[in-house]
Parts: sequence; structure tokens; C-alpha cells
Amino acid sequence: MAAIAGKGWNYVAGVPETEEQQKLRFQVELEFVQCLGNPNYLNFLAQRGYFKDSTFINYLKYLLYWKEPDYAKYLKYPMCLYFLDLLQYEHFRRELVNAQCSKFIDDQQILLWQHYTRRRSRLLTTPAVNGNVDPNVNNQSSNHSNGHLNSKIS
Repeated sequence: MAAIAGKGWNYVAGVPETEEQQKLRFQVELEFVQCLGNPNYLNFLAQRGYFKDSTFINYLKYLLYWKEPDYAKYLKYPMCLYFLDLLQYEHFRRELVNAQCSKFIDDQQILLWQHYTRRRSRLLTTPAVNGNVDPNVNNQSSNHSNGHLNSKIS
């Protein structure tokens, strides 16, 4: 992980960061970037005026390095990169103060996840297109009734 973090520089002390400091900074920035995927947290930051602070805006620009594949592979919630991009726009940052706006974004995010999950499960249970039908797929579908498994008593 130290190789990923590279040679950091501690701008406060004016000296290069130690490997331990680089690791800690990597973990803190990883956690913070992933928090940006939560519209309620974005609303919290907006209501407290963080998005009006030019230093904080510059920090958000700095965090764009997480979009690089070497760093993005560590993210569990890739949606946070989309919000990081949107946070580069002043209009989006201004709108996040409104709780209704963040609620709408949250609802849309949940709908996207539900659609993705349903579509993915449908693709995984669809028989092969080339005519080779997996016998387990047919057995699974015969065991389903209204989306629930019928329990067989032996």
C-alpha cells in the first residue's frame, strides 16, 4: 500500500511523510471519499458551510486522483466517484443545502441499486443463449413460486 501512496509531503511540517503517515493518510482519504457517496452526508456538509470554503473545494479537487484505476480498485462504493465529480460544480454544491434535494438523490440512488440488482439476478438466472441449457437453471425455476422457494419436506 505504501507503493500506492507514493512519496507524500507533509505541508504543515515541511518534511516528507513517513511510510506510516502515508498509510494513515491513504486510509483517511479512502474513507472520506467513500463517505461522499452518501447524499445525507453531503447535505450535512452543505448545511455546515463546508462547500463555501475554498480550501475544502481545493481538497475535493485534490481527491480526484481516486478516479485513477490504481486507487479506484480500493473503493467499495464506486458511486462516490460520481458524486466527487458533481461536487466540482458550484451549482450542485449549492443545491445540496436543500434536504429535499439530497432526499431525491438518495431515492434515485436506491432505485438504481434495486434496478441493477434485479437486472443482474435476471441475467444470472437466464439460460444460455447458444442452446446449452444448464439443468440446474430449470430446477431452480421449478422450485420457485411467486419469487419464493418452495420448501420440500423429505
